[in-house]
Amino acid sequence: MVKTHKDLDVYKLSIELVADIYQATNRFPKEELFGLTAHVSKSAVSIPSNIAEGSARNHKKEFIQFLYISLGSAAELDTQ
Repeated sequence: MVKTHKDLDVYKLSIELVADIYQATNRFPKEELFGLTAHVSKSAVSIPSNIAEGSARNHKKEFIQFLYISLGSAAELDTQ
C-alpha cells in the first residue's frame, strides 16, 4: 500500500538516479560547475521533487500533472 511518495518505486529509483548523477558530475571539468554540471544536477533533482510534490496534492489529476513535469525533467536530463 502506498502511504507517501517514499513508497513509490519510481520515487526510489529517481533518488538513486540523483545519487548517480552527483557522482558523475563530480568528474565533470571544473569550468562546467556553473554550466552543464548545474543544469544536469537541477534536472535530476527535479524528477523526485515533482513526484513528491505531486503525491502531496489532493487530487489524482494534479498528481498526474506533476508526473508529467517529472517526465519532462527526465527528458531534459537525457538531452544534457
